[in-house]
Amino acid sequence: MKNQNYKFTVILLFLSFSSIAIDAKIILPTLITDGMVLQRNQNVTIWGSADSGEKVNLKFLNKKYQTVANNSGNWKIKLAPMKAGGPFEMVINDIAIKNILIGDVWIASGQSNMELPMRRLTPLYENEIKNANNQNIRFFTVPQKYNFKAPQTELDGGKWEATNPETILNFSGVAYFFAKEISKKNNVPIGIIHTSLGGSPVQAWMNENSLKNYPEYLQEAKKWQDDNLIKSTEATEAALSNAWYAELDQSDIGLNQQWQSFDLEDSDWKTMQIPGSWEDKEGEFDGSVWFRKEIILPKDADKKAAFLNLGRIKDADITYINGTKVGNVTYEYPPRWYDIPTGVLKEGKNIITVRVSNGSGKGQFIADKPYYLEIDGQKIDLKGEWQYKIGAKMKKMAPGQTFIRWKPTGLYNAMIHPLIHYNVKGALWYQGESNTGKPKEYGNLLTQMILDWRNKWNQKEMPFLIVQLANFMEPRKLPLESNWAELRDQQRLVSKNVPNVGLAVSIDLGEWNDIHPLNKKSVGDRLALQAEKIAYQKNVIADGPIYESMKIEGNKIILSFKKGTDNLQPTNYLKGFAIKGKDGKYEWAKSKIEGNKVVIWNDNIKEPIAVRYDWADNPDGNLKNKSGLPSSSFTTEN
Repeated sequence: MKNQNYKFTVILLFLSFSSIAIDAKIILPTLITDGMVLQRNQNVTIWGSADSGEKVNLKFLNKKYQTVANNSGNWKIKLAPMKAGGPFEMVINDIAIKNILIGDVWIASGQSNMELPMRRLTPLYENEIKNANNQNIRFFTVPQKYNFKAPQTELDGGKWEATNPETILNFSGVAYFFAKEISKKNNVPIGIIHTSLGGSPVQAWMNENSLKNYPEYLQEAKKWQDDNLIKSTEATEAALSNAWYAELDQSDIGLNQQWQSFDLEDSDWKTMQIPGSWEDKEGEFDGSVWFRKEIILPKDADKKAAFLNLGRIKDADITYINGTKVGNVTYEYPPRWYDIPTGVLKEGKNIITVRVSNGSGKGQFIADKPYYLEIDGQKIDLKGEWQYKIGAKMKKMAPGQTFIRWKPTGLYNAMIHPLIHYNVKGALWYQGESNTGKPKEYGNLLTQMILDWRNKWNQKEMPFLIVQLANFMEPRKLPLESNWAELRDQQRLVSKNVPNVGLAVSIDLGEWNDIHPLNKKSVGDRLALQAEKIAYQKNVIADGPIYESMKIEGNKIILSFKKGTDNLQPTNYLKGFAIKGKDGKYEWAKSKIEGNKVVIWNDNIKEPIAVRYDWADNPDGNLKNKSGLPSSSFTTEN
C-alpha cells in the first residue's frame, strides 16, 4: 500500500512539473493579451518567447501559422493583412486570447498634457464620463518606468481596457477625444497605447543613436547607468526633503495649537483677499500660512454631502471643515476638488480652514480659478476676504530634486522600445513645455526622434501628429522675445519640413494661469483633423492659415498663405502682428485682410524687413480661416 501511494505521489509530481513546463513554453508580451486591438491592413507581428526549438502554432481568422523558436527562444509570426472588425479569438498553442478587435492603433506620448487623465477634466466633461460605454475605443497604458542601461524588450505591466465610466477616468483626455472622433468618422475600432510622463523633455524619449549629435545628453544618460548613484541621490534628496518638512511642521505653531479647530480664537488674525498672495502683504518667505473663512449654511446642511473647489494653490495644502480634514494636495498643479461627506457640514456657522505650505517661489491662491462650496445644487462663492496667520517662516527654501526619470534615453528604453514590434497606424505627440529653456535645439531633436521612431516601427512615412504648445502665462504689453514662441516655431518648422507630420495648433485653447488647460476635447478634435488629412488621406481642411511667403511694398509687408488654408476669416480688428524695422526692433503693427492676404505696417517704420505673428508666451492674435481654425504663431525670418 505504501508502495502504491509512493508511485501515485511520483506520478502527481511528474504531471505537475509537466504542466508547469507546458505552461512555461510560450510566453507572450504584455501587449498581446485579451482585449487587444490589432492594426488593420498591415502584416501584423505576433511575437513571444519559448523553449529553443519549440513549435509555435497560431490560429486566427480561419488561418493557421507556424514557426519555431530560435536558439535564443524568440519567435515571430507575421499575420496577413486584415480588415477592421471583431471581436475575435486567437489561439497560440494552448493559449487563447479573447475579445480581439482589428482597427487602427495609435501611440500617444509626451508629457503631462498628454498624460492628463479624464478624471482631472471632470468639470468640463462630466456627462461624457458618465455616458462612456464604447467597446470600440480601447486603451493600453504603459507603466511609467525608466532604464538607462539598455532598451527593454518587455513592459513591466499594463492591460487593454475598453471604455466605460470607470476605466475612462484614467484615460488620457487628449487621446480619448482623438480616438472617439477617429472611430466615429471612420467606423473603425481604435486602440491607444498611451505612454507618457509629466515633466519629461524630448531627449528622455530618444535613444542613444538619435542623440549622437548631443554629447552632453549622452554623457548624462551614461552617468545615470550607475544604480548606486541613483540610490544615493534619491536617498540623500529624500532625507534633505524630509528634514525640511519635519522642521517646518515642528516650527509651525498652527499645528501645535491646532488652528484647524472649529472654535479657535482668531480675533488677532489678519485678513486678505483670496485669490491672491500673502507674500504681497508679508514679503517673500517660504514656510506655512493658515487661512480661515466662516460661512453660514441653512437647516439640514448636516444631512447633505457637498463639494469644495479651492481652485489651485501654490504649493501644498491640507484643508479642513469644522476641524475635519477633507483633503490635501502635495504640489501646485492639481486642482483642489474635495468631496465633503454627509455630517461634516452643519446648520449655521461653518469654518473652512486651509493650511498652505510653500517651499519656493511665490506662494498664492491662483487667480481666475473657481473657489466655491456647492451644496444641494447651490454654489457659495468663497472668493473675497479670508483671515490668515503665518504658521512658520523657514530660513531657507525647500531642497530641490534631481528628476532622474527625465534624464536622456531613460523613457525611450523602458516605455518606447518594448512597443516597437506592435504594429501601429501612427503617433500622437503632446510635449515641449519642458524644453522651453533651450528652444532652438528642439526642432532638430524632435526631427531625429520622429525619424528614429519611424525606423524602429519600420514605417518610413508613419503619420506623426504634434500638438503645438498652448498659450500660457501672463500677457505682455510689448513685443518681446519668448522661449514659448520660439519652441512653437520649432514645432511649426518640423511640421513643414518633415513629411507626414501634422500640427494641431492650440494657441487659443490655453489658460494663462494653468500649464494644464482643461479643454482637451478641442485638442483631440484638431489632432483628429490632422489624422484625417495625413493618415486617412481625406480632403479636409485641417489647418488654419499656414504662412508661406512675404513681399515688401513700400512701408508695408504683404503675407501670403498656403493654398487651401488661405480662405481667411474676415474680422473688424485683426491683431497679433509685430513688424521689424532696420534697427532690428519689433513694434506692434497695424494689419488688415485683403482677400487671401494680410497686409502689415507701422506708420513709424518706413523700411520694414520682417513680421512676427503671435510671438509671445500668451498671445491674443485672431488670424483664422473660415473653418474657424487658428493660424500658428510664426516669424517671416524662418
